[in-house]
Amino acid sequence: MMDNIQPLLSALEVFTRAPDKVTLENANSWLQEFQHSRDAWSTCNLLLLSPDAPPAAKLFAAQTFRSKVTYDLHQVDEANLLPLRDTLINALERYHIGPRTVITQLCLAISGLALQLPQWDNAVQTMIESFGTNPATVPVLLQFLTVLPEELSSNTRIPVTDEEYQDRSAKLLTANATQVLNLLSMYIQASGVTTTVQNQVFGCLRAWLVASEIDTSIFAKLPLFGFVFEALASDELFDSATDVLCELIHETQEIEDHMPVIELIVPRVINLKAQLEERKEDPERIRGLAKVFAEAGETYRLLILRHTETFFPIVEAIGLCSAYPDLDIAPITFPFWMRLAQTIGKKPSVQPLFIEAYKALMGVIIRHLHFPPDTTSLSAQEADNFRSFRHVMGDTLKDCCLVLGADTCLLSAYNLITLALARGPQSISWQEIEAPLFAMRSMGAEVDIDDESAVPKIMDLIPSLPSHPRIRYAALLIISRYTEWINRHSDYISFQLQYISAGFDVTDTEVSAAAGQALKYLCQDCKQHLVDFLPTLHTFLKTTGSKLIQDDRRQVYEAIAFVISAMPMEKAAESLRSFSLDILSQIHSVTEKPTPITKQELKEIGYGLENLEAMLHVIGPFGDQLPAACQSSCQEVWSIFERFIAKYAFDYDTAERTTRVLRHGITLFGQTTLQVTPAALSCMATSFEVTGFSAFLWIAGKLVGRFGRESDSNLRATFLSLFERSTNKIVSILQSKAPREIPDVLEDYVQLLLQLLETVPDVFFQSTAFPLAFRASMAALTLIHSDLVFAALDVFRNILTHDSLLPSSAHPAKYAVYAIAIKTVVEKEGFEFIGYLLSGLVGDFPEDSTSAVVSIFRSIAVLFSSQLLTWLPPVLQQLPISAAPSDAKEVFMVDVTNFVNTGQYDKVKYSILSLHRASRKARDRRRVGPLEQ
Repeated sequence: MMDNIQPLLSALEVFTRAPDKVTLENANSWLQEFQHSRDAWSTCNLLLLSPDAPPAAKLFAAQTFRSKVTYDLHQVDEANLLPLRDTLINALERYHIGPRTVITQLCLAISGLALQLPQWDNAVQTMIESFGTNPATVPVLLQFLTVLPEELSSNTRIPVTDEEYQDRSAKLLTANATQVLNLLSMYIQASGVTTTVQNQVFGCLRAWLVASEIDTSIFAKLPLFGFVFEALASDELFDSATDVLCELIHETQEIEDHMPVIELIVPRVINLKAQLEERKEDPERIRGLAKVFAEAGETYRLLILRHTETFFPIVEAIGLCSAYPDLDIAPITFPFWMRLAQTIGKKPSVQPLFIEAYKALMGVIIRHLHFPPDTTSLSAQEADNFRSFRHVMGDTLKDCCLVLGADTCLLSAYNLITLALARGPQSISWQEIEAPLFAMRSMGAEVDIDDESAVPKIMDLIPSLPSHPRIRYAALLIISRYTEWINRHSDYISFQLQYISAGFDVTDTEVSAAAGQALKYLCQDCKQHLVDFLPTLHTFLKTTGSKLIQDDRRQVYEAIAFVISAMPMEKAAESLRSFSLDILSQIHSVTEKPTPITKQELKEIGYGLENLEAMLHVIGPFGDQLPAACQSSCQEVWSIFERFIAKYAFDYDTAERTTRVLRHGITLFGQTTLQVTPAALSCMATSFEVTGFSAFLWIAGKLVGRFGRESDSNLRATFLSLFERSTNKIVSILQSKAPREIPDVLEDYVQLLLQLLETVPDVFFQSTAFPLAFRASMAALTLIHSDLVFAALDVFRNILTHDSLLPSSAHPAKYAVYAIAIKTVVEKEGFEFIGYLLSGLVGDFPEDSTSAVVSIFRSIAVLFSSQLLTWLPPVLQQLPISAAPSDAKEVFMVDVTNFVNTGQYDKVKYSILSLHRASRKARDRRRVGPLEQ
């Protein structure tokens, strides 16, 4: 035992200085493994008893007891369970004056032990007798009684069945709730009690309320009930009393069952309303009161509707909290307004009091929406936070629409603007106009697209608005939000286009971005009406497009694409060709340029590719039969791209953008793409060899997936060349780079393998690249990258469960060749492969990958039984104990050996699942580090 203490102290001492990462990780791993050991019980007991042990060691010892009670109670003989309980209680007595952290961990350990020890049938009574009569130890008892319900409800790692939990929880909590309530009521008013202990009483009471163990009817009869409200007057007790009151209100949510208690609570809550004025200079006090009123409003919502006169003061109080200038407080009330509005919105009529409340709320929200007079006073983070919060407030405006009607709300915002404008430009600030405009935008989703009262006035108002950038930005976003309405009122389109076009001329980048968004949505929702405007849009691009920043320019192309998509097929094809030629001619021009182009020129080409991609994405395929305008386009377009790629594939961004456009080209041209596929695949293979960029593998995989089943010998030869060249390049890259440095390349390579394996298995299995591809795919299993791991496991599962490995006389002759290739590779790589597979299973494989591992492992057990039993012992030895506990590894090896030797291959699945469960449990334990439990 003493031999363990010095290494333990040394490991803990590491955390008191600033060590390097490796030293820190080593110390952490050592402590974790120590906590797993059986010796930890006695060693930690010795540390707790030792007066000379450093504080960090005592805390670690207490944390370890809590951990081992949770995970390792099976290590303790049944005869020693009650002595263990006594050990922990004695330790708690020893540390009753602190440190508090040690007390907390010991209380958690005792709570977890009580849940698992049915023979300890009076746990709460034992603790009350041990600590409840001495004022010096009462804080320890309160701490135990506080963590007991929390630990029982939240520590799901304690290994008990649902039935055991229900039984023990009832005996530990429900059976003792009244006694605990009486005890707390006694302590709260005991002679000489301090506010510290009173706060502890409230914390304990709240924990039992949260656990739904308090009978509110009994509670309401005790002095403790009244003291909760009295404590709200105390600065020291206010926060904890507020928490208790909120939980008490929440516990009465079954209002029919709790009416007598509610009748006691509500008058006291309403009396608190006066404090909103009295304590208005104290934001923290108002925040606590807002929580109480909001909780009461939500819980008693139906009572507010049934007995409005009696309960409406709660609504008024919540309204005052919503109006409080501290914008951290207003959101506390928003869930109440939302739920009340949802309930009111279902009723045939609305009482005048609620109409007035929501009108007032709407005014409050619009005032909160105002930017400060000097926006430069906000830091960048504060400005971002305020913008985000405005959208939250916008949701509350939608709640107002539910109660008042969207037209009423819109007209109210409209009137605020017209009243401000009537005062003249010298007398108004931009904030007075912008805030109601933002409100109109937020409420846009609630607007009836056939509205003829409010929205026409808003649309007519927009031209008369001041030209301030913030106001123009808000107005453009209103247009974005109201495009479905504009589609029904197409007379407004011409004006809207003019207003949007003018927005692109504003130097403020946010305004031009809003103009791009408005144009996109206008074209998307009004595309049928905009076909005749297409020449105007084309002219706009030619004259103004080059002046726009790329994000805005791309949105314009996207907008145009929506209009094209509404045209008849032949006309749409001609229009697409027209707009595409502008971009393709630029690409052709730089490709043929005899002198090297500048970085800026290449960047502009990249922008053009982005714009072309945006258009193709919106327009999509024309169908099985290409329009006449596209019949010869595939070959023409490819000839441009082939030369361009050959010249500029070295640039990563260019490669990415080019291949994304080609992907849309495959979709657009469909079967016609087949005529250029061999040349395209050859180009992709060459480009990948030269650059190592994953984009070329990605697009090659799309081509293989689309045309892999075509019976064309020339195409098959191209697939083989692609497979071998890309595999050789991957092998070369992996010789100089670790897998973690090229996850994107590995993922696109593995996806290519999946396509080859699925569509051209003869190419895949009969190529000399197959063994290299198998090994390269193993590298993918070492990464923490879910999509890549899933894809790699799919490759291995498809290989190891291939039909060629099944005994059958009906197999095609080539299946024998496939089987030999597979077996040869697995016999060579099997040991290392199994190592990767099990390391990932107990390590970082995604949770849903277990079924793939089971399939792969079962196939290996069937096909390579003797080799598997030879490979497993050293593989298991390499798995870290922290990921796969020793006993779990031993069980796994015994079970697999038994299942393999008896031919029960299907049962191998249960061995994998058992090992996986053990590793998840160990990982769960690791997640809470040894010094954080």
